[in-house]
Amino acid sequence: MSRETLIVTLKGDRKTDPARALTEPLWVRWTLITVALLFIALFLLVPLAQVFTSALDKGIAYYFEAIREPDALSAVKLTLLTALFSVVFNSIFGLASAWAITKFRFPGKNLLITLIDLPFTVSPVVSGLIYVLLFGLQGLLGPWLQAHNLHIIFALPGIVLATIFVTFPFISRELIPLMQEQGSEEEEAAMVLGANGPQIFWKVTLPNIQWGLLYGVILCNARAMGEFGAVSVVSGHIRGLTNTLPLHVELLYNDYNFTAAFAVASLLTFLAVVTLIAKTLVGLKYESERQALPPRLEGEPT
Repeated sequence: MSRETLIVTLKGDRKTDPARALTEPLWVRWTLITVALLFIALFLLVPLAQVFTSALDKGIAYYFEAIREPDALSAVKLTLLTALFSVVFNSIFGLASAWAITKFRFPGKNLLITLIDLPFTVSPVVSGLIYVLLFGLQGLLGPWLQAHNLHIIFALPGIVLATIFVTFPFISRELIPLMQEQGSEEEEAAMVLGANGPQIFWKVTLPNIQWGLLYGVILCNARAMGEFGAVSVVSGHIRGLTNTLPLHVELLYNDYNFTAAFAVASLLTFLAVVTLIAKTLVGLKYESERQALPPRLEGEPT
Protein backbone atom coordinates (compact mmCIF):
# COMPACT_ATOMS: atom_id res chain seq x y z
CA MET A 1 0.00 0.00 0.00
CA SER A 2 1.41 3.37 -1.00
CA ARG A 3 1.73 6.28 1.38
CA GLU A 4 -1.02 8.23 -0.39
CA THR A 5 -3.41 5.27 -0.24
CA LEU A 6 -2.69 4.82 3.48
CA ILE A 7 -3.43 8.49 4.19
CA VAL A 8 -6.70 8.34 2.24
CA THR A 9 -7.71 5.16 4.11
CA LEU A 10 -6.97 6.73 7.52
CA LYS A 11 -8.91 9.85 6.62
CA GLY A 12 -11.83 7.73 5.54
CA ASP A 13 -11.74 5.83 8.84
CA ARG A 14 -11.76 9.09 10.79
CA LYS A 15 -14.76 10.33 8.86
CA THR A 16 -16.78 7.18 9.39
CA ASP A 17 -15.63 6.37 12.92
CA PRO A 18 -13.41 9.01 14.65
CA ALA A 19 -13.15 6.98 17.87
CA ARG A 20 -11.75 4.00 15.95
CA ALA A 21 -8.93 6.13 14.55
CA LEU A 22 -8.01 7.53 17.96
CA THR A 23 -8.35 4.55 20.31
CA GLU A 24 -7.44 0.89 20.51
CA PRO A 25 -10.06 -1.86 20.29
CA LEU A 26 -12.21 -2.33 23.36
CA TRP A 27 -10.61 -5.63 24.36
CA VAL A 28 -7.13 -4.09 24.21
CA ARG A 29 -8.17 -1.20 26.45
CA TRP A 30 -9.78 -3.46 29.03
CA THR A 31 -6.81 -5.82 28.99
CA LEU A 32 -4.38 -2.97 29.68
CA ILE A 33 -6.61 -1.53 32.40
CA THR A 34 -6.95 -4.95 34.05
CA VAL A 35 -3.19 -5.57 33.99
CA ALA A 36 -2.55 -2.12 35.50
CA LEU A 37 -5.12 -2.67 38.26
CA LEU A 38 -3.72 -6.12 39.05
CA PHE A 39 -0.22 -4.73 39.39
CA ILE A 40 -1.47 -1.94 41.68
CA ALA A 41 -3.37 -4.45 43.81
CA LEU A 42 -0.49 -6.94 44.07
CA PHE A 43 2.41 -4.55 44.57
CA LEU A 44 0.75 -1.62 46.34
CA LEU A 45 -2.61 -2.29 47.97
CA VAL A 46 -1.88 -5.78 49.32
CA PRO A 47 1.45 -4.74 50.95
CA LEU A 48 -0.21 -1.64 52.43
CA ALA A 49 -3.02 -3.74 53.85
CA GLN A 50 -0.48 -6.20 55.26
CA VAL A 51 1.40 -3.40 57.01
CA PHE A 52 -1.66 -2.14 58.86
CA THR A 53 -2.97 -5.64 59.58
CA SER A 54 0.35 -6.73 61.09
CA ALA A 55 0.62 -3.45 63.02
CA LEU A 56 -2.70 -4.19 64.76
CA ASP A 57 -1.91 -7.87 65.30
CA LYS A 58 -1.64 -7.46 69.09
CA GLY A 59 -4.41 -4.92 69.46
CA ILE A 60 -4.81 -1.19 69.32
CA ALA A 61 -3.30 -0.67 72.80
CA TYR A 62 -0.02 -2.33 71.81
CA TYR A 63 -0.05 -0.36 68.55
CA PHE A 64 -0.10 3.01 70.31
CA GLU A 65 2.38 1.77 72.90
CA ALA A 66 4.86 0.93 70.13
CA ILE A 67 4.44 4.37 68.59
CA ARG A 68 4.74 6.20 71.93
CA GLU A 69 7.86 4.28 72.95
CA PRO A 70 10.73 6.74 73.63
CA ASP A 71 13.00 5.41 70.88
CA ALA A 72 10.13 5.63 68.38
CA LEU A 73 9.33 9.21 69.38
CA SER A 74 13.02 10.08 69.06
CA ALA A 75 13.05 8.57 65.58
CA VAL A 76 9.96 10.58 64.62
CA LYS A 77 11.54 13.79 65.91
CA LEU A 78 14.81 13.13 64.08
CA THR A 79 13.01 12.24 60.84
CA LEU A 80 10.92 15.42 60.87
CA LEU A 81 13.92 17.56 61.81
CA THR A 82 16.03 16.06 59.02
CA ALA A 83 13.24 16.55 56.51
CA LEU A 84 12.82 20.18 57.62
CA PHE A 85 16.52 20.99 57.17
CA SER A 86 16.59 19.20 53.82
CA VAL A 87 13.56 21.06 52.49
CA VAL A 88 14.87 24.46 53.60
CA PHE A 89 18.36 24.03 52.14
CA ASN A 90 17.11 22.39 48.95
CA SER A 91 14.54 25.13 48.45
CA ILE A 92 17.29 27.73 48.61
CA PHE A 93 19.50 25.72 46.27
CA GLY A 94 16.62 24.89 43.93
CA LEU A 95 15.57 28.52 43.58
CA ALA A 96 19.14 29.74 43.10
CA SER A 97 20.09 27.07 40.56
CA ALA A 98 16.85 27.36 38.59
CA TRP A 99 17.14 31.15 38.49
CA ALA A 100 20.77 30.99 37.33
CA ILE A 101 20.13 28.34 34.67
CA THR A 102 16.99 29.92 33.21
CA LYS A 103 17.82 33.62 33.47
CA PHE A 104 21.56 33.83 32.72
CA ARG A 105 24.17 32.56 30.30
CA PHE A 106 27.50 31.66 31.88
CA PRO A 107 30.40 29.24 31.35
CA GLY A 108 29.76 25.84 32.92
CA LYS A 109 25.97 26.07 32.67
CA ASN A 110 25.64 22.61 31.12
CA LEU A 111 28.00 21.20 33.76
CA LEU A 112 25.78 22.62 36.51
CA ILE A 113 22.72 20.98 34.95
CA THR A 114 24.60 17.67 34.81
CA LEU A 115 25.73 17.92 38.43
CA ILE A 116 22.17 18.56 39.59
CA ASP A 117 21.27 15.09 38.30
CA LEU A 118 24.26 13.45 40.02
CA PRO A 119 22.30 12.06 43.02
CA PHE A 120 20.00 10.26 40.59
CA THR A 121 22.95 8.26 39.27
CA VAL A 122 24.89 7.64 42.51
CA SER A 123 23.79 4.97 44.96
CA PRO A 124 22.63 6.46 48.30
CA VAL A 125 24.96 4.05 50.10
CA VAL A 126 27.89 5.41 48.09
CA SER A 127 26.90 8.99 48.88
CA GLY A 128 26.80 8.16 52.59
CA LEU A 129 30.20 6.51 52.33
CA ILE A 130 31.60 9.66 50.73
CA TYR A 131 30.66 11.66 53.83
CA VAL A 132 32.24 9.03 56.06
CA LEU A 133 35.47 9.31 54.06
CA LEU A 134 35.34 13.09 54.41
CA PHE A 135 34.19 13.61 57.99
CA GLY A 136 34.82 10.26 59.68
CA LEU A 137 37.46 9.78 62.35
CA GLN A 138 39.87 8.33 59.78
CA GLY A 139 38.60 10.60 56.99
CA LEU A 140 40.11 13.62 55.32
CA LEU A 141 38.73 16.16 57.81
CA GLY A 142 38.26 13.75 60.70
CA PRO A 143 41.35 14.70 62.77
CA TRP A 144 40.58 18.43 62.47
CA LEU A 145 36.95 17.90 63.49
CA GLN A 146 38.01 15.78 66.45
CA ALA A 147 40.52 18.39 67.56
CA HIS A 148 37.76 21.03 67.58
CA ASN A 149 35.17 18.66 69.16
CA LEU A 150 32.91 18.82 66.12
CA HIS A 151 30.76 15.79 65.36
CA ILE A 152 29.45 15.25 61.82
CA ILE A 153 29.33 11.50 61.33
CA PHE A 154 27.08 9.52 63.70
CA ALA A 155 25.29 12.77 64.56
CA LEU A 156 22.54 15.03 63.21
CA PRO A 157 24.78 17.06 60.84
CA GLY A 158 25.90 13.95 58.97
CA ILE A 159 22.33 12.68 58.63
CA VAL A 160 21.19 16.06 57.32
CA LEU A 161 24.10 16.31 54.85
CA ALA A 162 23.48 12.83 53.48
CA THR A 163 19.76 13.51 53.13
CA ILE A 164 20.34 16.85 51.42
CA PHE A 165 22.62 15.16 48.90
CA VAL A 166 20.08 12.55 47.83
CA THR A 167 17.19 15.05 47.68
CA PHE A 168 18.61 18.24 46.20
CA PRO A 169 17.62 17.56 42.54
CA PHE A 170 13.88 17.43 43.24
CA ILE A 171 13.07 21.12 43.67
CA SER A 172 15.42 22.45 41.01
CA ARG A 173 14.21 19.83 38.52
CA GLU A 174 10.63 21.03 39.01
CA LEU A 175 11.49 24.72 38.74
CA ILE A 176 13.87 24.70 35.76
CA PRO A 177 11.37 23.60 33.05
CA LEU A 178 8.64 25.80 34.55
CA MET A 179 10.82 28.91 34.56
CA GLN A 180 12.05 28.12 31.05
CA GLU A 181 8.46 28.02 29.81
CA GLN A 182 7.62 31.30 31.53
CA GLY A 183 10.60 33.13 30.10
CA SER A 184 11.85 36.43 31.51
CA GLU A 185 9.52 38.95 29.89
CA GLU A 186 7.66 39.77 33.12
CA GLU A 187 10.89 40.26 35.07
CA GLU A 188 12.25 42.50 32.31
CA ALA A 189 9.04 44.53 32.32
CA ALA A 190 9.23 44.94 36.09
CA MET A 191 12.87 46.06 35.78
CA VAL A 192 11.90 48.66 33.17
CA LEU A 193 9.25 49.97 35.56
CA GLY A 194 11.94 50.49 38.21
CA ALA A 195 11.64 47.38 40.39
CA ASN A 196 14.80 46.14 42.09
CA GLY A 197 15.95 42.53 42.44
CA PRO A 198 14.11 41.59 45.66
CA GLN A 199 10.92 43.26 44.44
CA ILE A 200 11.06 41.33 41.16
CA PHE A 201 11.57 38.07 43.02
CA TRP A 202 8.80 38.51 45.59
CA LYS A 203 6.24 40.25 43.35
CA VAL A 204 6.81 38.58 39.97
CA THR A 205 8.92 35.42 39.99
CA LEU A 206 7.77 33.73 43.20
CA PRO A 207 4.01 34.04 42.50
CA ASN A 208 4.59 32.50 39.06
CA ILE A 209 6.49 29.49 40.38
CA GLN A 210 4.78 28.96 43.74
CA TRP A 211 2.94 25.77 42.73
CA GLY A 212 5.99 24.26 41.07
CA LEU A 213 8.04 25.11 44.15
CA LEU A 214 5.45 23.54 46.46
CA TYR A 215 5.31 20.43 44.27
CA GLY A 216 9.10 20.06 44.49
CA VAL A 217 9.02 20.63 48.25
CA ILE A 218 6.51 17.79 48.67
CA LEU A 219 8.66 15.41 46.62
CA CYS A 220 11.79 16.45 48.52
CA ASN A 221 10.06 15.99 51.88
CA ALA A 222 8.76 12.54 50.92
CA ARG A 223 12.21 11.33 49.88
CA ALA A 224 13.84 12.85 52.97
CA MET A 225 11.47 11.10 55.39
CA GLY A 226 11.89 7.73 53.68
CA GLU A 227 15.63 7.82 52.96
CA PHE A 228 17.41 4.72 54.25
CA GLY A 229 20.68 3.94 52.43
CA ALA A 230 22.68 7.14 52.89
CA VAL A 231 21.36 7.75 56.41
CA SER A 232 22.13 4.17 57.41
CA VAL A 233 25.81 4.67 56.56
CA VAL A 234 26.32 7.97 58.43
CA SER A 235 24.00 7.47 61.41
CA GLY A 236 25.80 4.75 63.33
CA HIS A 237 22.42 3.21 64.31
CA ILE A 238 22.56 4.64 67.83
CA ARG A 239 19.26 3.70 69.42
CA GLY A 240 17.25 6.75 70.50
CA LEU A 241 19.80 9.20 69.09
CA THR A 242 20.60 8.74 65.39
CA ASN A 243 17.88 6.37 64.21
CA THR A 244 15.31 7.84 61.84
CA LEU A 245 11.98 6.09 61.30
CA PRO A 246 13.21 3.77 58.50
CA LEU A 247 16.23 2.79 60.60
CA HIS A 248 14.07 2.26 63.67
CA VAL A 249 11.81 -0.07 61.69
CA GLU A 250 14.86 -2.09 60.64
CA LEU A 251 16.11 -2.22 64.22
CA LEU A 252 12.78 -3.50 65.54
CA TYR A 253 12.52 -6.07 62.77
CA ASN A 254 16.06 -7.36 63.43
CA ASP A 255 15.10 -7.69 67.11
CA TYR A 256 12.19 -9.94 66.03
CA ASN A 257 9.73 -7.36 67.37
CA PHE A 258 7.64 -7.65 64.22
CA THR A 259 4.42 -6.10 65.48
CA ALA A 260 6.19 -2.98 66.75
CA ALA A 261 8.15 -2.78 63.50
CA PHE A 262 4.94 -2.83 61.47
CA ALA A 263 3.36 -0.30 63.84
CA VAL A 264 6.16 2.19 63.21
CA ALA A 265 6.12 1.28 59.50
CA SER A 266 2.40 2.10 59.42
CA LEU A 267 3.25 5.58 60.68
CA LEU A 268 5.64 6.00 57.77
CA THR A 269 2.97 4.63 55.45
CA PHE A 270 0.44 7.13 56.79
CA LEU A 271 2.90 9.97 56.17
CA ALA A 272 3.46 8.62 52.65
CA VAL A 273 -0.29 8.54 51.94
CA VAL A 274 -0.72 12.11 53.21
CA THR A 275 2.21 13.18 51.05
CA LEU A 276 0.69 11.41 48.04
CA ILE A 277 -2.63 13.20 48.52
CA ALA A 278 -0.89 16.55 48.87
CA LYS A 279 1.27 15.80 45.82
CA THR A 280 -1.82 14.95 43.75
CA LEU A 281 -3.70 18.09 44.74
CA VAL A 282 -0.72 20.36 44.19
CA GLY A 283 0.13 18.51 40.97
CA LEU A 284 -3.32 19.26 39.54
CA LYS A 285 -2.91 22.95 40.32
CA TYR A 286 0.67 22.88 39.02
CA GLU A 287 -0.36 21.36 35.69
CA SER A 288 -3.23 23.80 35.29
CA GLU A 289 -0.80 26.68 35.85
CA ARG A 290 1.61 25.27 33.24
CA GLN A 291 -1.16 24.71 30.70
CA ALA A 292 -2.29 28.30 31.21
CA LEU A 293 1.09 29.59 30.02
CA PRO A 294 1.03 31.03 26.48
CA PRO A 295 2.89 28.86 23.93
CA ARG A 296 6.42 29.99 23.19
CA LEU A 297 7.60 30.45 19.63
CA GLU A 298 10.24 28.07 18.29
CA GLY A 299 13.65 29.57 18.79
CA GLU A 300 12.39 32.16 21.28
CA PRO A 301 14.99 32.74 24.01
CA THR A 302 14.26 31.43 27.48
